Amino acid sequence: MAPMSDPELADLRERAERGDSDALDQLIELAGERGDIAELRRLSDNGSATATDELIQVATEQENLDELRRLAANGNTDAADQLEELTGE
Repeated sequence: MAPMSDPELADLRERAERGDSDALDQLIELAGERGDIAELRRLSDNGSATATDELIQVATEQENLDELRRLAANGNTDAADQLEELTGE
């Protein structure tokens, strides 16, 4: 996927916030490719299970233990499993 300009990304975010599932999927894909934990967290916190899954994957790849702990503390068993795998916690 080609890099997006800031206005294109802003438009995509706006469409996703209005409920456009294609825009949301594209945002998640882009954030995952960029390793953008903040974007994925925002989308996850807004209720996207797909963003949560991608967030766990990216956090695991980056060994971002703080993010995995945050998700696990909020009851996410997949994050807890990844955290245990990485640290034995």
